Amino acid sequence: MSRGLRVWQASARRPGQGCGLGMDMEKEQETLRAWKDRVARELDRVVAFWLDHSHDQEQGGFFTCLGRDGQVYDDLKYVWLQGRQVWMYCRLYRQFERFRRPELLNAAKAGGEFLLRYAQVAPPAKKCAFVLTRDGRPVKVQRTIFSECFYTMAMNELWRVTGDARYQNEAMEMMDQIVSWVREDPSGLGRPQLPGAPASESMAVPMMLLNLVEQLGEADEELAGISAELGDWCAQRILQHVQRGGQAVLENVSEDGEELSGCLGRHQNPGHALEAGWFLLRYAIQRGDAKLRAHVIDKFLLLPFHSGWDPEHGGLFYFQDADGLCPTQLEWAMKLWWPHSEAMIAFLMGYSETGDPALLRIFYQVAEYTFHRFRDPEYGEWFGYLNRDGKVALTIKGGPFKGCFHVPRCLAMCEEMLNNLLSRLAPASALSTRSPPAGPTRPGAE
Repeated sequence: MSRGLRVWQASARRPGQGCGLGMDMEKEQETLRAWKDRVARELDRVVAFWLDHSHDQEQGGFFTCLGRDGQVYDDLKYVWLQGRQVWMYCRLYRQFERFRRPELLNAAKAGGEFLLRYAQVAPPAKKCAFVLTRDGRPVKVQRTIFSECFYTMAMNELWRVTGDARYQNEAMEMMDQIVSWVREDPSGLGRPQLPGAPASESMAVPMMLLNLVEQLGEADEELAGISAELGDWCAQRILQHVQRGGQAVLENVSEDGEELSGCLGRHQNPGHALEAGWFLLRYAIQRGDAKLRAHVIDKFLLLPFHSGWDPEHGGLFYFQDADGLCPTQLEWAMKLWWPHSEAMIAFLMGYSETGDPALLRIFYQVAEYTFHRFRDPEYGEWFGYLNRDGKVALTIKGGPFKGCFHVPRCLAMCEEMLNNLLSRLAPASALSTRSPPAGPTRPGAE
């Protein structure tokens, strides 16, 4: 029995605890099971939305600029979102029996082939476009690594479901290029080195690299061993964003791990801190590092949640200023879909590992807000952008930044974690009597 399970069982039996509501073990299992079923139904509805509306049957790839009802309002294709959708379809196909369907695999393969043909702007150079026309002509290039990162994730996951070595070769070659850009020579990204620009590091870069290390090393001991040093480097670079004596997670720090001056240095992104939190939590769990696990839960889960949760209207602020000054970003007080998705993953993962009922209470708090505010019961999928008071600001379901990724990844991971919790805690006979969800359903009643 794992330490986390022993703690969970002990806390559940203490009078007045167990989810903080004095529930007995059976009641807690019922609550977890209800959330598992709710999450699974929602995952089916979300996947159905993208299956119905996003596939470009003529040119390949996916439409991501979708209105509330799934109507395509722009046919530009964003490379990072193409890669994310390929990855998501492959992951669902590989890990969920009910999604092991030809239409998902065929769409993922078509998306992968579209990326192979068009993502790289000037092969053999590895730099990818950020935006393509519907038929694959480059429109815009960003001076970052993120299109390339999601290209890598897509290719690796395609290799896992198809066995086609072309995809893995692409993934490994691109990964080598990304690491070179980040750790050796960034000139290939095209960013000029301006004399007045501070030498800063965004938390997004080591976060993304740590995620790639985990992706490429899954079930591959040899590759995991080779990339262990890179994973350690990424984790340490993320951890140095904990500043001010452990009282703040800052989005940007100097290359030496010190706080920067001005708005750049005070900038906070609660959702990013929470996403980094579950990346680091997974890293700590894999290494059996209980001390790091506790540190991550304290600094990357609880700290950004308690500082970032809106006490008046609920939900997570998008941006904050570490000194409590007014952020300069116009959208700072909005509530966006992805920070809430990441919070659900983070707190359920923390609870699954530690059994701390306080983490489960926060999961329920975030999940209730998220399902109530973001979910669209009429057309399916989630709204992405809410005003501070939780009212829908933009009715679009997809665009340059929102695609088939954060919502289904959140739901899939939460369903898996809830299933694992129930299998550990509930009698096997009770679980065996329950039928699995029938499969993707069209929008309708929850």
